Amino acid sequence: MAQLDRITFDPNVMGGKPCIRGMRVTVGTIVGLIASGATPEEILADYPYLEAEDIPAALSYAAWRAEEIDVPLARP
Repeated sequence: MAQLDRITFDPNVMGGKPCIRGMRVTVGTIVGLIASGATPEEILADYPYLEAEDIPAALSYAAWRAEEIDVPLARP
């Protein structure tokens, strides 16, 4: 997914949480703002260094992660 190219992971940034383009804005922050009723326009006004494409990328990543299933591995 091309949108997921905007999601980065770095253990030195926000503890390795998924972030937008290496910045200190997590996917969880964007999802939380949308869930609390913020519009993309309001988010972009509050975080002027974000780009419009970052918001759907964060939502796409969150939706993809929500569908993942963790399967424990058998130990020898």
